Amino acid sequence: MSDNKRAKIAVLGSINMDLMIRSAKLPLPGETVIAETKVENPGGKGANQAVAAARMGAEVTMIGCVGDDSFAEELLQNLKAEGINTRYVTRKTDTTSGVAVVMVEMSGENAILVVPGANGLVGLAELEQARQVICESDVLLMQLEVPVETVIAAAKIAREAGVPVILDPAPAPAGFPAELLKVDLICPNQSETAALTGKSLTSLEDVMAAIPALVEQGPHQILVTMADQGAVLFDGEAVEIIPPFQIQAIDSTAAGDAFAAGLAVKLAEQATLREAAYFASAAGAIAASGAGAQTAMPDREQIETLITKQVQERFHE
Repeated sequence: MSDNKRAKIAVLGSINMDLMIRSAKLPLPGETVIAETKVENPGGKGANQAVAAARMGAEVTMIGCVGDDSFAEELLQNLKAEGINTRYVTRKTDTTSGVAVVMVEMSGENAILVVPGANGLVGLAELEQARQVICESDVLLMQLEVPVETVIAAAKIAREAGVPVILDPAPAPAGFPAELLKVDLICPNQSETAALTGKSLTSLEDVMAAIPALVEQGPHQILVTMADQGAVLFDGEAVEIIPPFQIQAIDSTAAGDAFAAGLAVKLAEQATLREAAYFASAAGAIAASGAGAQTAMPDREQIETLITKQVQERFHE
């Protein structure tokens, strides 16, 4: 990427309408809990990451599908309002747009139910239409709310064009083809890392010990997010702990998506993985301090301000 151009990010992923429900606590199986509020907002991990990357200053193209329901136009217009190229978002007939029910408790913890809808129809036809934009991007960023086969095929297109691939393996699949994780970088959270490795992980030490099991599955580099414990980085040679940014968490819904977008943008700008990890960690922390998904995504100035502030505070400790 030249110095005078914005980073070009292609995002392949889901586009949902989020139904956000807040309550004092999350319901247990068989339990009824009276909620406090319900809000509808555009979401989907793909769209969330696209919006976050755009706010960080990248030139973003979204690749995905919406349905033929009342949500479709609202979802498209929302992406366009963020300056995102929606030329490669296909409207599918006879199906609904994706919908996610996000339940958030007072602590900020959440549980999410997803109806894939049109997201489940993102296929090879959509990739062929978007082949050129993928090949001309600085980074391809993906998640797993669209078919795994499509993700694997997109990674192959990018790899053949020399485009780095970042995979946020969420939601973590119960079983998956061996080639799924053969990408440049994966950024799972703690629970996703446990699912991918089959190991019980409760501490930073557990995650660090699980890195070799992840490496065996193919990724060149790894960043595991650990919420308020920070992140574990593997750069292809050594493992390092990235300390957390201290900020009051309100809602963790958007944190992982902001983190993934931050990685994509900084790596597209030729930053080192360590530099990208700090930027991404700050982005995730700010997102967790706000409510909702896309509504909580920070812009670049907010991220850089937090980094500067906490670096100064640590220096004076």
